[in-house]
Order: sequence, then C-alpha cells, then structure tokens
Amino acid sequence: MTSAPTHASGDALGTRAAVIVFLTFAIAYFFSALVRAITATLSPTLSLELDLNAGDLGLLAGGYFLGFAMTQLPLGNWLDRHGPRKVILAFLAVAVVGCMAFALATSFSGLLAARVLTGMGVSACLMAPLTGFRRWLTPATQLRANSWMLMTGSLGMVAATLPVQWLMPYTGWRGMFWMLAGLIALSMVGIALMVPRWRQETPALAEGQQPSGTRGYGFIWRNPYFRQMLPIGFVNYGGMVAVQTLWAGPWMVKVAGYTPQQAAAGLFGINLSMLCTFWLWGLVNPHLARRGLKPEQLIAWGLPSSFVVLTAIVWLGAGAGWELWALFCVTSTFVSLSQPAVALALPPEAAGRALSAYNLAIFGGVFGVQWGIGLLIEALTVFGWSEPVRYRGAIAFFGVCCVFAYLAFWRAWRARPGVQAS
Repeated sequence: MTSAPTHASGDALGTRAAVIVFLTFAIAYFFSALVRAITATLSPTLSLELDLNAGDLGLLAGGYFLGFAMTQLPLGNWLDRHGPRKVILAFLAVAVVGCMAFALATSFSGLLAARVLTGMGVSACLMAPLTGFRRWLTPATQLRANSWMLMTGSLGMVAATLPVQWLMPYTGWRGMFWMLAGLIALSMVGIALMVPRWRQETPALAEGQQPSGTRGYGFIWRNPYFRQMLPIGFVNYGGMVAVQTLWAGPWMVKVAGYTPQQAAAGLFGINLSMLCTFWLWGLVNPHLARRGLKPEQLIAWGLPSSFVVLTAIVWLGAGAGWELWALFCVTSTFVSLSQPAVALALPPEAAGRALSAYNLAIFGGVFGVQWGIGLLIEALTVFGWSEPVRYRGAIAFFGVCCVFAYLAFWRAWRARPGVQAS
C-alpha cells in the first residue's frame, strides 16, 4: 500500500503506518462481516429450534441491516467531527452487547431486538476506515483499500460458513455468539492502540463546524453524482449483499435440494469467490484509474452480466446450485466501485457523511430485499405454487427490480455533461 501525499493535511500516513492501520480496521470488519453472514448458516438450526418461516428468517436477517441503516446519518456527522477511532470504539461496544443479548435470547422477538442492536454496533466498521482513508491515502490507493476491506469482509463471510458449521456441535449457536462478543472486544483493543487520533483540517472544523456550503446532508443528497449512484446502491448492491448473506442458503436447501451441510459448503464457495474477486479488484483498481477508466464506466459495462446470470438461475431452478449464485455475486461486484467513487466525488471534510449517506441507501436496500423476498415467497402461496416455484418467482421479481435500477443509473450517467464525449 503506498503512502499518501501531504496535499490535504498533515494526517497523511506513511507506508508502514497505513498497512498497520488497514490491518487493525480489517480485523474488526472481519468480525462484523462474520456476524452479518452467520444467519445464512444458522438458518436451518434457528428455523427448527424456533419454528421460523421464510418471512421470519428474512426479518431476522434484515433486522441487522435495519439497525445498520438507522445509525448511518448520525454516524456520518460523528465521523467527520470526531474521527474514525473514537466513533468505531463507541459503536463496537454496542456490538458486543448485541452479541451477548443474542446469545441470551429465548424468543424470536428477543433475537430480533439483539440483531438490530448488533447491526447498530458494527455499522461503523467499514465507514470508519473509509473515512480515514479519504484523508490518509491517495485516490488510487483508496480504491485498492476499499476493495481489500471488502475482501476482508468476504473472508469473514467465508468464516461464517463451514467453520461455523464445524464449530456448532461444540459451541451451539449461543456459544458462538458469546465467542463473537469476546473477539469483537479484542479488536477494540487493537483499534485503541494502533489507529491515529483525528486532527481537524481547519480552525473552523476544530470548533465543530463545517465549511460554508457543506453543512449537514442536504448538499450530499443534491449532488448529481451521488444521486446517479443511488438506484444501483439500493437495489443492485443491496440485493447482492442480501443474497450473499441470506437467500442463497435457503435457495440451496429449498430449491436445489442441498442438505444443511452442503448448503454451508456452497456458501463457503460463494464467499471464497467473493474474497478472490475483491482481491483482484484491489490489484487492478489503481491501474484502471491510471488509464482513466472511471468507476461509473466499469459499472455501466460490467453490471448487466449479473442480470444474465440471475435469469439463468430462475430458468434452471433446482439445477441452479451454489456455482451460479457465486457467479451472480461476482458479476455484481462492479457496483462496489460506486462506494469509494462517491467519497472521492465530494469534499474530504464531508467524507464521513457522503459514505454514510450512501451506505444508508445500500443497507436500506439489503433490509428491503431480504425481508421483501421472504414476504413474496410467503405471498405467492395464494397461487398454490410449490415452495421451489415460489422461490423462483420471488427471485425473478428481484431481477426485474435490478434491471430497472440499472436503467435509472444508465439514464442519469448518460445525461451528465461530458459523458457523451467520453
């Protein structure tokens, strides 16, 4: 990882410091991703033990993202004012309490409340480092760091599959969450020791104010580039995460006929594919940036491939196993380029708010897609369809939404000045 120049402030990090800070944040993000994805692996166990239906599963998994989304707007303000270190430590303390509450819960409502609390607690685990990277690293290196943070998240999701399945006979799902509470607490120690304190860029900022014209969230919501990225952030990015963290697992069991152990192995393959993809994005992003290829161009050219894969999944039904779901997630990663691009399109002093506002759209989408697919699967019983057919119908409707969101992005992108010439 290269060091950032000192054009913005004296906060730029050298190579060694940047690597240490990245790894420290990455450990916390690893555990947050593990907590996020673990419901897909535990869904057969939780369904059996608590008699949960598809709608309950969707709400339980989506509860995490609901809590996540609830914190995003205040989180952005706090990141810009107080910096990544203070904010992430406060939030992770809430995540520890949430994991402990999940381990102690005895009802669905208790699990849901704990899940929302956990989502709130880990909601700074990606936004905090990305806010810091906006000031500490060069633009090209920010794209690499973002991809490799997402790679770390995929590693956490890999850990939430077969490793969790292997540990379950020894710890049970409650013991698993006690372990996670302890590991997240340990990651807080590393952040407290290794992440630098936040230094304000101007005297006005030091007094808790923002420069004129960049106060609050209004100027972010009005920014044309931000609004251009909103549809694909909500539907396509949110949908990719919703599938990866929940619905790929039940599909493999209910439609493709996998056993819970085979489904866990399939989720392992999906998340390992995502890990490798984000690693490759991290390698090539600086080279693409130097060649003048913009994130929105790559999204426009690459994202439609995910629609082709989703069509094949619906068409094949029981013949669509984990390999096709992995291909869908991999081809959807083009949309991940939108996140650092949004941060770079707005002033550095507003990075926390820009990232958090966009993250609100993404995780609002995750919650909506996760719960919406579950509700649609239940609602389609009105036609007398079998469960596998209802799953296919729900995924087909999701695919149509993805196409319309992409078309809205395409229209806004092509209408921007200078795009036709490029």
